[in-house]
Order: sequence, then structure tokens, then C-alpha cells
Amino acid sequence: MPEPQTAVFAQPKPSVRRGSDPKQERSTRTRLRVLIGAAELFTERGFRQTSVKDVADRVGMTKGAVYFHYPTKEALAVAIVEEHYERWPKILDEVTGEGRGPLDTAARMLECAATAFQDDVIVQAGARLQLERPQIDAELPTPYVDWVSLLESLLTSAQDAGELRAGVEPGRAARSLVSAFFGSQHVSDVLSGRADVVERWRDLSGLLFRSIRAD
Repeated sequence: MPEPQTAVFAQPKPSVRRGSDPKQERSTRTRLRVLIGAAELFTERGFRQTSVKDVADRVGMTKGAVYFHYPTKEALAVAIVEEHYERWPKILDEVTGEGRGPLDTAARMLECAATAFQDDVIVQAGARLQLERPQIDAELPTPYVDWVSLLESLLTSAQDAGELRAGVEPGRAARSLVSAFFGSQHVSDVLSGRADVVERWRDLSGLLFRSIRAD
């Protein structure tokens, strides 16, 4: 299967590590602890209703200690959104390593994303922060466009492989799948706190992929 065109998911390669640094590792663990605490609060309350003191209290630190790692609440929000987006290339690598055809890869990628939305507080917080972008005085990535690009690439490969039903246009199908997926997880968030997002997406996904798959 041709590699999907996923430059928007590409991450810079880490620099070569030259030995352990206990202070740096301790700082990394602390930053992650703060990030998870902030993600929990942003998911529960939203950006505007969460203060840095709330985050500090959640993780058992002083406000000054939180500010040492993240100088503003906006910096916390940006870091969470960045972590949110770093989830997807990792999942994509795992899915493409399974050796599926392009259409099944697209379906599997969305299935794994649904699980992340149900179980991963960083993903949940990143999604909410993206919806609250007008309230956040920081530049955040434009949501959804990378997913459309990924799925259009996979569906184009599926079309070339004869996996798509005749008349299905990859770009339009990709936009429809993205709208359906993110609409589904939002409905699940509102009605059940995303407790049933995997089940909801499984039901909807079955209908959508049957409608575009070649007989």
C-alpha cells in the first residue's frame, strides 16, 4: 500500500541522547504531571473556568512551581494541544504496521482515535481547547484539516486499489468521515462524557464504510 501523505502529522526527530540527566528526567516527569492535571481540569471545566491555582492544587504543587514549567495558562493550553496532536502519528505508525489495505487502514485509524477520545485525557482536553479557541490568547493549530488530508490520501489509495464504490470521490468522502467522526465524539461528550464514544463510532462507522466500499 502506498504510504499516506501525512506531512501534517510528521513530528521532528528527537536529538541524539548523550546519557541520562536525572534533573532533566525529573523535570520532564513534573511537566507531564502538571500537564495531565491541567488536562483533567480543562476537560471538566473548560479553559476560562480553570485557573493556574486550580492546576497547582490538583497536582499538589505551588503556583510558582507550575509557573516555573508553564509561564502562563495559555502556555499550558498550547502544550496540551501539541500533546494531543502528537498522539496521531504514533497511532498511525501502529495502524500502518498492521499491513491492512488503505480503506481498512482508514477505518482502523478512526477506530483507534475513538478509543483515544474515550480513554485519553490529553486527547479529550485538546479537543475541548480547540473548541474554545476564541477564549485562548494563543495560536493553536486549525483543527480537522490534518484528518481530512490523511483520510483523503488513504481513500485515494483505496480508489486506486479498487476498494471504493464507483462514484465515490475521495475528498468529499474524507470530509464526510471527518464531520461524522468529530460530530459523533462531540455528541458522546455531551450525553455521556465520552463514555460511549467507541460504541457510537462503531455503529456509525459500519454504516459509512459500507456505503463507500466496493461490492
